[in-house]
Amino acid sequence: MLRWSLRLALVAVVADLFYLTLTWPDWKALAIGPVPKSSFIEEYQSRRARDRSLPRLRWSPVPLANVPKTLIRAVILAEDARFYEHGGFDLIAFKEAMNYNLAEGRFALGASTISQQTVKNIFLNPSRNPVRKWHELVLTWGMESNLKKSRILELYLNVAEFGTGIYGAQAAALAYFDVPVSRISVEQAAALAATLPSPEINNPATRTNAFTRRENKILNRLLRYPGEAADAIAVEFWHPDASGDSRPSSTDGSRTGTW
Repeated sequence: MLRWSLRLALVAVVADLFYLTLTWPDWKALAIGPVPKSSFIEEYQSRRARDRSLPRLRWSPVPLANVPKTLIRAVILAEDARFYEHGGFDLIAFKEAMNYNLAEGRFALGASTISQQTVKNIFLNPSRNPVRKWHELVLTWGMESNLKKSRILELYLNVAEFGTGIYGAQAAALAYFDVPVSRISVEQAAALAATLPSPEINNPATRTNAFTRRENKILNRLLRYPGEAADAIAVEFWHPDASGDSRPSSTDGSRTGTW
């Protein structure tokens, strides 16, 4: 039984590697070409074709040059403070997230980087099975090895979900504030960044208590360090407060993981 189990496992690994080889992205094209329609956008279009009560798709990709630096800083601060320091995987954030989850007795905190989220959005699906996670890790390595950080940010900011049927920062700015993303204010940048963890529930339209707390925390840090780089302004981490919005503290005081 053990021998057969090992043989079956080996066959599965070889088959999966063969599948990855066949579906391996054209990184050169992705590095310079137009922003592709993500698998999440295609999945939403399929859902809306079956259910016309869903809002129409809003998606308008723009160059990174059209995205204010304030929004870029806000997103990195909120989602991946060590984005410019790691190679796709933030092991410090992962360790802290696991320690926090063990202490809580539940999976309360994730540690996916912006690179991992970009890979998941463009190539994969929302499932949480181990095979999907394995593909995410392999593709993240491939993306970080072939694309510049600026391009990864450009892709992420153009495919991230900001609400039901709303994908990308340009569509979000138009949907929530009726202005192009290039003209959003600091306050609006903080609001968009605060939307990312759970966009269908917490966004500038619903303005839930959790959303407002996140928005204010991001805005305070943006205003405190208006001219600093994204990794330099991430000098504080969420602490438990009376509202219950608790996050673990890292040893160096930096913001880690996602929330």
